[in-house]
This record gives sequence, structure tokens and C-alpha cells, in this order.
Amino acid sequence: MGDNKNAFLGELIGTFMLVFFGCSTVAVTVLFGTLVGQFQIAVCWGITITLSIYMTRHICNAHFNPAVSVAMVFSGRMKADRLPAYLTGQAAGAFLGALLVYLIFSPSIAAFEQTAGIVRGTFESVATAKMFGEYYVQPGSTAVISLGLACAAELIGTFILVFAIFSLTEGCNVGRPDSNLGPVYIGFTVTIIQCIIAPLTQAGLNPARDFMPRLVALMFGWGMWAFPDAVGGAFWVYILAPVIGGLLAALVFTKVVEPGMKRAGTENA
Repeated sequence: MGDNKNAFLGELIGTFMLVFFGCSTVAVTVLFGTLVGQFQIAVCWGITITLSIYMTRHICNAHFNPAVSVAMVFSGRMKADRLPAYLTGQAAGAFLGALLVYLIFSPSIAAFEQTAGIVRGTFESVATAKMFGEYYVQPGSTAVISLGLACAAELIGTFILVFAIFSLTEGCNVGRPDSNLGPVYIGFTVTIIQCIIAPLTQAGLNPARDFMPRLVALMFGWGMWAFPDAVGGAFWVYILAPVIGGLLAALVFTKVVEPGMKRAGTENA
């Protein structure tokens, strides 16, 4: 029971920091133009991941992401009975982080909408709703991204992320970084994935980080446009695709890559 309490607390704190810092990065970019270009936003997300892991990994496994937690259970790295504590901690942390973002920036959001002639709850208000949840179709965008392509982008991005986590932390990889530097390299991974995937889908890669902030947007007036479309994209693109991507990464690593690494270690001994 104590382990589950610690896991809940650690995941709550870490996911709270992830969502608060990450969504705030998007908010200040939309509202004030503080950051310029996707690379700067991606670097902030990478730093946020790194700091969140360092702050909490002593009391939990620092997943902050249901796709990672499910992959760890699937691969036998974590017991299934610990999963509820991880998932509820992640959901609570993401909701509280997004709520604080709204409370801090609410006056600025309202002023921005008024100046830009945006009516909250219309398609145009996705321009501000994207501070919370992710969107693969946005007002004014020239990108043509179908539901299927968006699903593929989120699946691939999460596959790379989870595969990198396994590769950077598992003992069978003798080339992994020192454990004290692991969070830095995971942050680097998030940064490069963001640079590639975010122009397509805003790079959710994390069902808790995406869905719980959407609920905050729904609570405060964005209505149906708290969600990316009317065909279930919030589920297919931003929940199911990342979970499948994480499961596939766990499968490939444990069934293909890990045995190869172990054979290489034996042959080189």
C-alpha cells in the first residue's frame, strides 16, 4: 500500500509539473509570442520532462504517461496491481496542472480572444484551446492532416519515446548513459520528437497530458471545441494511438532488441 501511495504522489507531482510547465510554454507563445518557432517550444518540453523525472524518481518510476505505464506492465517491468496508482496520479496531476495554467492566464486569454475577435466555443477558439489539449486541424493552418495520418504520427512518436526509455534505462544495453544522466537523454528524445511530430498533431504522446487539460477547457467555455473533431479524434489520435505505440515499442524491445543485446553481451564477454 505504501508503494502505491508513493507512486500516486510521485506521478501526481511529476505530471503536474509536466503539464503546468509544458502547457504554459504553449500559452505564453500563443498569447505573448514569447517563444519563436517549434524548436524553442520543444526544448522547453524536453527540459520539463528532465526536471520532472529528477524531482520525483526517488518515490515513483517517473512515467507521467499512461502509455509508458501500460508498456511497463505489458513488458513485465511493473506489476499490474500498481497501474491504478500510476494512472490516477497522472490524471490528477495533469488536471491540476492544466487548471493552474487556466487560472494564471485566464485574463490574458480573454484579452487575446477579444482583440482577435475570437468567440470561445467556436472553431476559431481552437487558437486558444490548443494551450490545453492538442489538435491536428487548426484555424489558419495550411497542413492537410487526416485522422489516419494523425493517428500514425502519434503512434510513431510514442513508439520512439517508449523505445528510447527502454534503451536508455535497461541494464542489457551496456551503451546506456549513467543513471544520473538518463533523464537528460529522455528529455533530448522528447525534444527531437516534438520538433518532428508537433507540426502534425502538436505531439501529445501522452493520454493524460492530452485528455485532462481538455476537460479544463471544456469546463471553461470551449465546449465541443475542447476536442479536436466530432469523430472521436480525442480518443483515436491522442489516447489509443499513443497506448498502441507504447505497447509496440515494449514488444519490439523485449522480443527483438533485448535478446540481441544479451547475446552480444555474452559473445563479447
